[in-house]
Parts: sequence; C-alpha cells; structure tokens
Amino acid sequence: MAQPASVTEAAIDTRGLTKRYRGGQLAVDGLDLAVPRGSVFGFLGPNGSGKTTTIRMLMGLIAPTAGSARVLGEPMPSAVRGVLPRVGALIEGPALYGHLSGRDNLVRYDCADPTADPRTRGARVGQALERVGLAAAAGKKARAYSLGMKQRLGLAAALLQPRELLVLDEPTNGLDPQGMREIRALVRELAAEGTTVFLSSHLLDEIEQVCTHAAVMARGRLITQGTVGDLAEGVRGRLVVGTPDPPEAVRVLKENGIVGLVVDGDLVTGELPAQDPPDLAELNAALVRADVRVRSFGTQRGSLEDAFVALTGEGFDVDG
Repeated sequence: MAQPASVTEAAIDTRGLTKRYRGGQLAVDGLDLAVPRGSVFGFLGPNGSGKTTTIRMLMGLIAPTAGSARVLGEPMPSAVRGVLPRVGALIEGPALYGHLSGRDNLVRYDCADPTADPRTRGARVGQALERVGLAAAAGKKARAYSLGMKQRLGLAAALLQPRELLVLDEPTNGLDPQGMREIRALVRELAAEGTTVFLSSHLLDEIEQVCTHAAVMARGRLITQGTVGDLAEGVRGRLVVGTPDPPEAVRVLKENGIVGLVVDGDLVTGELPAQDPPDLAELNAALVRADVRVRSFGTQRGSLEDAFVALTGEGFDVDG
C-alpha cells in the first residue's frame, strides 16, 4: 500500500477514522486516507463499502465514532464553520427547490453563504450556470429538469465561489456521454487551476480517465491507495495472440506457463505468470515452431478495472 502523504501535503487526511452505527454495524473501520493537494482523487468501492459514510464524516454531516479527520489542515467536525466555505460539495444528489428556476436556486445557495458578496451575486450565478452548460435553461423550473440537468445545477452550486477542495459524489449520474465528457473536462480544468477534486464514482473508466490518484474501499476498510498508474501497473498484464489456430495456440501457451487462457474468435488471451514470466520472443518462437500461424502478438497492460477486481473480488457494478 502506498504510504499516506503528510498532513501538510494533504487536502484530506484521516487517521483511524471509524464509524459504528447503532446496533453494531461497522460502516468505516480504521481508515487512514491521504488526498494530496492539487490531485484529482478517485474514491472507489463496491456497494456498502463505506464511501458515502466517509464523505459525510469528512463534511461534518455525521460524527465519527473514533479516529480523526483533517480537511484543508483543520480538524473535522470541530472546524466545520471555517472549513466548509472553502469546500464545494455535491453529495448524494443536489437538494433543489422544484418550484424555483435554476437561476433562483443558485441565488438561494449564494445567499446562504455568509462570505458571498451580494453586490456580485448575479455575476457569480451567471458564470456558474455558464460553466456547467445550463445558461440556456437558467429560467426553467428545477422540477422540469432532467436528472442530468439537476446534477449540473448541483455542480454549479458547488462552484459559486472559488474552492480549495471540491467533493463530488457520482457527479456524472444521469448525464449522457457528451455531458460526461464535459464534466470530465471541467474537473481537469478545475484541477489545473489548483483545486483539489475528491471524486467518488462507480465508473472505473471515468476514474481512470480523469483522476491522478485513487483509493479502493471494501467492507469499510481501505484496501489500497496511490497514483492511478501505480494501481494499474500492480496488475499482471495479459498476453494477446491473434491466430487462426486457437486450439494449437492454447496448448503451446499453456505448456509455457500462460494461465487464465480465453479464446474469443481468432484472439487468444492469457495472464503472464507473476513469477518467472517467459521471454516474449521465445514464446512467439515456440508458437511458430508448433506451426501456429501468428497474425498478431503483444501484451495489454492492466487496467484500473483489473486492479479493482483483483483487490476486491467485485465486478464492475461498484456503486455505494
């Protein structure tokens, strides 16, 4: 497991963070999490892994049973009044007034911020709507918004003021592919401006595309954390052979220590052994000597999805 960053480097730092509910249910168990400042940090875990409970503790919405959490260098929840104005958050979907327009909802949010200058409120609201692509629908009642539009409006509320930290829980929920691309681009833009983004998502492809770092939770405990590249590289690569002779290829590959062999049409894939993997050039030569016609030969690096499944034993549906 990657070593946690120091408190001075971390936008979020937890030590032994624990939450036990009445009845004995242990939702989060001794969590040591470090989110580097300036990172886009993906927070992954299967259903019931404790992600949402963790976020609620970080934002001061619920108190931990044990352990500690620091957000932007301040202890939570005791420093909640000083920290939250520096944090933008979209957690478990936006809370909106259905009878108000999108613009009026943002005005309400802005009025609730004691640090917001009322003289520049209109400009802030307009800029936030523009940034999430809702300027044309600003006058529409929120009850008539689609799920994706509501997500965008919630994100706009989180962006009314410049934020040091942005906490997003499933921010692309309900968005079409174009909307998802736009939100990913916005996250990258915010990170380039110096905002730390903490992103909880069940979409592993989304995490891999946009995040610099990630952590994996399972059954309330932290399994691993580190850079996205390091997590993916920790998974064994797969050998991919294109051939019109799959049965013969499978036999030769098995004899040379390749495991987990799968045939899909003219493609044969398998896992390279973790200990003493064969030389790829010699493996290719062995196929040729056995009169296997090789049309393509190479390796695929492990993906974040491969790493997640290897760490948790869970499939791709990891919402929680």
